[in-house]
Amino acid sequence: MINRKKWAVLFLLPGILLFAFVFLGSLVVLFTTSFTDWAIGRKITFVGLKNYIDLFTGDKTFIESVKNTAIWIGLQSTFHVFTGTVVALILAKNKWYSSPVRAIFFIPNVISSAALGMLFLCIMNPQYGLVNTLVTKISGNTFSQNWFMDPKTAFLSVTMTWLPYAGLVTILVMAEMSSISEDIYEAAKIDGASLFQTDIYVVLPLMKNIIGTSVVLAATSMLQKLDIIMMTTQGGPGSKTMNMPMYIYKTVFTNNNYGLANAQGVLLIILGVLALRIIRGLFKMDKKED
Repeated sequence: MINRKKWAVLFLLPGILLFAFVFLGSLVVLFTTSFTDWAIGRKITFVGLKNYIDLFTGDKTFIESVKNTAIWIGLQSTFHVFTGTVVALILAKNKWYSSPVRAIFFIPNVISSAALGMLFLCIMNPQYGLVNTLVTKISGNTFSQNWFMDPKTAFLSVTMTWLPYAGLVTILVMAEMSSISEDIYEAAKIDGASLFQTDIYVVLPLMKNIIGTSVVLAATSMLQKLDIIMMTTQGGPGSKTMNMPMYIYKTVFTNNNYGLANAQGVLLIILGVLALRIIRGLFKMDKKED
């Protein structure tokens, strides 16, 4: 008769095999082919570190994409999470406006990124967009700014298509706040703490792990941000809004260079691992609570 451990192995085996085939197998292929010259229609040849050397020595667009990706990770991990946390602290007071504001604030998170990109293309359209129309009405002068294609405004315009919409962070923080005992709030009130002091010195320290998790989710989302950039600027003008996923896409489907794209993919994974290690270290997420 099969014992419990063997049954557990049998039940887990399909999931383990699927994980190994889909995830680990893909990682092995990605890493090994990053050392090759691989393109459709040509024989795959081993080139050693040439792809990596080319990226860092002669590819200014790649350097720009790394810089933009790092900046967006920083903004998403700070301003985005800060916004969501502040909104959560406000809505947790259960005022009359909490429910409708929470629903409205979460709407951009349930809309597909492609649809959101199209929406902002209309809002920031240089001819009939809402932004230019409002500025024209307020100033009394015709205002026509091509927000996504002007090198001076493109980066900020793309950033604003996702940065303020932190509904997921708000929901996560509010869910964690609901687990705080009312006794803690009562003790803070008895000690003479104001609502602001209670939030700063009592609630936020208890939210450390969930805020750290939100930062991780926000940072990793920037490592796969492609759809909105594809819909709005495609990395332009020039490389002002180019990020690593967008550049990998162009390297594969425009330049037909799978070996170079896979080298970029390896570096993207390394960037993600470094970001996660830094975040976990800052929030001491590996430290066990006493």
